[in-house]
Amino acid sequence: MQIEIRQLREEDIEPLAELEARSFSMPWSAKSFRDLLANPYCFYFVALVQGRIVGGAGYTELCGEANIDNVVVDEAYRGRGIGQALVRKLLDMGWARQIKAFTLEVRVSNRAAIHIYEKAGFQCEGIRPGFYEKPREDAMIMWKK
Repeated sequence: MQIEIRQLREEDIEPLAELEARSFSMPWSAKSFRDLLANPYCFYFVALVQGRIVGGAGYTELCGEANIDNVVVDEAYRGRGIGQALVRKLLDMGWARQIKAFTLEVRVSNRAAIHIYEKAGFQCEGIRPGFYEKPREDAMIMWKK
């Protein structure tokens, strides 16, 4: 399976928003993704397999650090290295832009995502109680420095 990863484009927004809606209880809207394109501090990528968007990930820069805002992979394509490839792309982009540290929040129950982040070198630095809604759940705060 060949995976193409490229920067988010306007024509990617609707399919990416649909993927979000299928994947999360509180998905990002098409407007949220459109706003990313206008923000010079946001960098977002999509993963494609045979021209179909099967994942997306992005970060926002602030004061030499990057917050990974979102990582999503289509359920039918999970476990095939797409999430890992997207995280690697974010890290590579950040290092090239002189980012010194990356952070993210992840549901404490999301073992698959935590595994991807740990494999990329992220470490747990704390817990945000009740951070997520629908369902209410704690978030693990992870950093890579």
